Amino acid sequence: MKTKNKWVSFIAAIAVLVVFNVIGSYVFHRFDFTADKRFTLSEKTKTLLQKNGKPVTITVFLSGELPPAFKRLQAAVSDILSDYRAYAKSEIKIVFVDPLAGLNQAEQDTVINNLYEKGIEATNLSVKTEEGLTQKFVFPMAMIESDGKQLPIKLFQNLDTRGSYEDNINRSIENLEYIFTSSLKKVITGTNPRIGFTESNGELTDLQLADGIHSLSNSYLVGRIDLNTIDKAGLDKLGMMVIAKPTKPFTETEKYKINYFVMNGGRVLWSIDQVRAELDSLRNRNGQMAINSNLNLDDMLFMYGARVNYNIIADPANSAEIPVSTGVVGGQNQMQLVPWIYYPILLPDTAQDVVKKLDGIKSEFPSTVDTIGAKGVKKSYILTTSPYNKVFEAPKLFSLQMISEKLDPRAFQSKPQNVGALLEGNFPSVFAGRPLPAGITQPYTLQSTGKPAKMIVIGDGDIFKNQVSEQNGTPFPLGFDRYSQRTFGNKALLLNIVDYFTDEDNLISLRNKEVKIRLLDKAKIKLEKTKWQFINVVAPLLLLIFFAIFQHYYRKYKYAK
Repeated sequence: MKTKNKWVSFIAAIAVLVVFNVIGSYVFHRFDFTADKRFTLSEKTKTLLQKNGKPVTITVFLSGELPPAFKRLQAAVSDILSDYRAYAKSEIKIVFVDPLAGLNQAEQDTVINNLYEKGIEATNLSVKTEEGLTQKFVFPMAMIESDGKQLPIKLFQNLDTRGSYEDNINRSIENLEYIFTSSLKKVITGTNPRIGFTESNGELTDLQLADGIHSLSNSYLVGRIDLNTIDKAGLDKLGMMVIAKPTKPFTETEKYKINYFVMNGGRVLWSIDQVRAELDSLRNRNGQMAINSNLNLDDMLFMYGARVNYNIIADPANSAEIPVSTGVVGGQNQMQLVPWIYYPILLPDTAQDVVKKLDGIKSEFPSTVDTIGAKGVKKSYILTTSPYNKVFEAPKLFSLQMISEKLDPRAFQSKPQNVGALLEGNFPSVFAGRPLPAGITQPYTLQSTGKPAKMIVIGDGDIFKNQVSEQNGTPFPLGFDRYSQRTFGNKALLLNIVDYFTDEDNLISLRNKEVKIRLLDKAKIKLEKTKWQFINVVAPLLLLIFFAIFQHYYRKYKYAK
């Protein structure tokens, strides 16, 4: 009877396994038991994967011998791509390659240059070995290919040279789903929105915008536009307009074209200096009077619901550094880095998706931004200073001698100042009921309220300007400060804004995922090292000996009867 029951139980277990396997062949589900749901894809990603009918190849260049932190990033990439392949309707081929494996120095240089032309950039790391520190190139990049289209992806995000690799790797892992999903959508749909940087009013030059334009060119059609010559048809083809540090007044005709673009549902990024102040001018003179700019934009921005004020913010608690001469020694001009309180490091509002998880943003002589009531327009602030600041009204005299001034902490007790604002909604027409400006023979639109549009207003014209090498005139990466060797979040800010403005599916909300890395407490490990060595090494042996002795006497007792 007992034997019969055993066979019945065995057959029942086999039947249950068969049933589960049959159900599993028709119904797919993945279980994620992690507290932060790090292995769970969003519904937006699943929908994109299930709608796509084109085969996709994803080549990951992060392979080979890697430092531990990058191995963790590699493992996270492998995990998430496995999920993508599991949910995808069409085939997703995943390939991990080490592009420099087995190559000599000359061949490696050739490969690095060839990959750079395709948008695959190497990162030079200092790796500890038995011989000491060695330099190693790694490629924290991937390439998505589908239907003849290619798009490079940067896996290592938000690099701050003052931050630890662990922090940067963790943030990179959190952003993996957003990066892969948004890039996959661009490759699959084949749509490349047009982005135009205006150049008719003394804006930043091509060299000053070089890295920003280059970075955007991987995913978008980017160029310069002249508001004097562009017509209605040209504006209709444009997806986004960037107005970066204009220095000349806008004519009514130019403003009319911007207004039409907004009324037609366009996206506009305003990066404006309301006060003229340049650090280079302070170096060449005993001082500079910072005066108000005349851009003729106040009425337009006021109608849209924003105002850039004629002032300059000083923030001694959180500011960038500048080099200052400390004298001549041995015929060499000695330079020292000192904080310049008029270069505040702006803090992103973590509640806003467009700036979520960004590093500090370097600014130069920024002004405060206010929002004004405009019907149908939603307003929110995205960039602020620290609460330790002071606002100076223009005009104001500046000089480098101000660095040596002793600051009174009581004078800087304030509240965070707003420097960037996001406006979304149906904007009113600035030209409703007004005659057509010169050069416009027929009205572009008769609407008094436009289609849903978005714009961001930032009270700093230099926020998207990259520095330029004094030796060879080449541009540095946007956000990189050649003096402090620190990378700020300016480039990530630009890329985020463009993604937010051009993606109707709001995939940028995928950045909300937070992966908690539970690292060991190194200080506690050092203090309790002996205890845990005993628990992990000696205690198991003692338990084994105890059970052996117990078993011996138990058997002796049992069978002695």
